[in-house]
Amino acid sequence: MTVETEPSPGSATVQVRAQLSLSTAAARNLATTTKSKPQMQEITTRWLLKMLPWVQVSAGTYRVNRRLSYATGRGRVSFSKSGSTVSVIAPSLSELPALRGFGDEDVLGELARRFVQRDFAPGDVLVQEGAPIEEVFLIAHGKVDRLGTGKYDEETQVGTLADGDHIGDEALTEGGGTWPYTVKAVTPGVAMALNFAVFQEVVGRSEALREQLLGVAADAAQAQNTHGEARIDLSAGQEGEYELPTAFVDYELAPREYELSVAQTVLKVHTRVADLYNKPMNQTEEQLRLTIEALRERQEHEIINNPEFGLLGNADFDQRIQTQAGAPTPDDLDELLSMRRDTDYLFAHPKAIAAFERECNKRGVYPGTVEVLGKHRPVWRGVPIFPCNKIPVAANQTTSFIALRVGEDNQGVVGLTQVGIPDEVEPGLNVRFMGIDDKAIASYLVSAYYSAAVLVPDAIGILENVEVGHAFS
Repeated sequence: MTVETEPSPGSATVQVRAQLSLSTAAARNLATTTKSKPQMQEITTRWLLKMLPWVQVSAGTYRVNRRLSYATGRGRVSFSKSGSTVSVIAPSLSELPALRGFGDEDVLGELARRFVQRDFAPGDVLVQEGAPIEEVFLIAHGKVDRLGTGKYDEETQVGTLADGDHIGDEALTEGGGTWPYTVKAVTPGVAMALNFAVFQEVVGRSEALREQLLGVAADAAQAQNTHGEARIDLSAGQEGEYELPTAFVDYELAPREYELSVAQTVLKVHTRVADLYNKPMNQTEEQLRLTIEALRERQEHEIINNPEFGLLGNADFDQRIQTQAGAPTPDDLDELLSMRRDTDYLFAHPKAIAAFERECNKRGVYPGTVEVLGKHRPVWRGVPIFPCNKIPVAANQTTSFIALRVGEDNQGVVGLTQVGIPDEVEPGLNVRFMGIDDKAIASYLVSAYYSAAVLVPDAIGILENVEVGHAFS
């Protein structure tokens, strides 16, 4: 139906179409809407929590008993920088095998001041294979390759060193010897060098340091296997009446104990909201659901990054390797997998996985896939690779790959929790009602209890300084 209106002088006729039915805008006043549950972008797949085997810790503390090992002090030395000048942080020198556990700050300070800074450029040779070992080198910054000689006199790469690593420290206790490899710089960097004669001069003035070196030498004389564990004497292949060796398995006197950590928050819900606005979804339940999701995300972050029990911080330094060229290559992952007798899973930031697949594409190599919990994941050498955005990416666009062997029976990495706690709503997580205050706000204490333990050092390996940025050629 069309209605014509009188035009104003000098204008055209205006036609107005009359409404024939109820408009949708008005109709919505009498209709309900279909609503989704509250969404949350923070929620991830949390593959680490899914793939870790969880051990029940009834007493709240988990003790890892190990066979006796002799400490090697294979940590990393730290440095400070002022402009272009680099200095050794004295207490961190106790990470050198010869100085492990040594606490005389005055002597350590004097040794730190005796180190001489040496800048290097790509291609520079720091030490030459076969030359006498006369200096200790600390890599303050940059990356260097250890190069050996193969069976047919070809040059072979036997390792890569980076920030905080050290070479030549065996000369401090053994004296003499020759370099078994050549060390060549891959990137620009800074090394700190201490001459052996200078070290001997400090030893001559410090009775405490002399006793330290004697103690280290005594430990080195103890019978031990290639892993530094107290050796078990055995005999095999003998004939006739052969006197068998005697043996016993010695244990660590002070085994490490892991206490369950906790992530907590207090959820507050106004009783008016809980009473009046519960259809079609329960407000309190939805608030709790999203709070629990946030706690689980924090739990995975802590298992990766916590300085006390986190996987990145507790991996043995002998189980850390560097990338050969920066970006993660198939060769790097092969090296990482070769460091343990069995690897169940690889974890990496999604950017690192993308960088690895780019390197595979360059080489015409295509990783396979495997179905895990209904999802297809890439695999390398039969080991599935899982994304974990809790593994940090540094400002310089470097991150890490983590290789895990898991399970108590396999002497691997295990998650720790306690199931059956009061008011439990999920394994190891409870919600406890704390009451209603004088503002009619109900409070709920939400707690998650967890930790992680590395049963033997080679259960976890780290590929460090993985570059994830795009390289332009």
